[in-house]
Amino acid sequence: MTKRVAGIDCGTNSIRLLIADVDENGKLTDIDRRLEIVRLGQGVDSTGQFDPQALERTLAVVDDYARRIRHHECESVVFAATSATRDAANRDIFIDGVRERLGVDVNVFSGDEEARTSFAGAISALIDPIEPMLAIDLGGGSTELVLGKRDGSVISAFSMDVGSVRMRERRLKSDPPTSEEIALARADIRYALDEAEYHVDLGQARAIVGLAGTVTSVAALALGLETYDSERIHGLSMSIAEIERATDWFINASGAERAAVPFLHPQRADVMGAGALVWQEVVRRIVQRCAEAEHQISAVTISEHDILDGLALKAARL
Repeated sequence: MTKRVAGIDCGTNSIRLLIADVDENGKLTDIDRRLEIVRLGQGVDSTGQFDPQALERTLAVVDDYARRIRHHECESVVFAATSATRDAANRDIFIDGVRERLGVDVNVFSGDEEARTSFAGAISALIDPIEPMLAIDLGGGSTELVLGKRDGSVISAFSMDVGSVRMRERRLKSDPPTSEEIALARADIRYALDEAEYHVDLGQARAIVGLAGTVTSVAALALGLETYDSERIHGLSMSIAEIERATDWFINASGAERAAVPFLHPQRADVMGAGALVWQEVVRRIVQRCAEAEHQISAVTISEHDILDGLALKAARL
């Protein structure tokens, strides 16, 4: 029996919708998958509050998603909000606005819930993955590290408070960023990774899976794409050297250079350098720990499936 469901993932930078049919084996067939960059987390790192204009932008998209959900006659809906909503003291304004429009409660995911749901979504579309695998979901406000198995079980997980929007607003304020700004950002990311290692043994990983917009944009640059092509990106095996080259370009590029990248969403361009810096540091640390554990990680698998797919699977169980 197939069930039509909807999942909505509202992060720091973007809000995404997946309407899908889910069969009894948990296989998802996309009906409608879309993304809008609304920057809900604008300024939250410094103020601890949602900006009124950011709320207005985000709720306008929720109105649109609600119309699409009604049109496709979805049986159940799961709406998850992550890093920015966890941090905002005035989150109730947003939560009430979503309830008025969709008639469902907002799940304000903890970092652990976000990590586990991301992992479930990622492995749903991987073919015969190597285990244990370490999935990295790099968002606007946080980055989740999840070590788990192919059956979906999670060995350990941790959510770091570093992401593309947070690091851009906190450290990378010049255009292009100065060497001092980059050094300070690297120090923040490394400190967060130090804390993550109390929770997740990075050296256990036998494979790395990278998720979300920063990661897939780095992959698209490495492929030399003119237009974004999810079919070429999903399942791509990127060498560590390719990741280094592509992330270096984004980190050091000017805003105008990033904005000229043809496949890149215009509203992602300003945070891509910060996101690439987080991705580079995370990959470097994992590769280092695996080498110390006497096994080599030479490549990373890129996945187009992540927390959004996990939310659809969650909706199918309601």
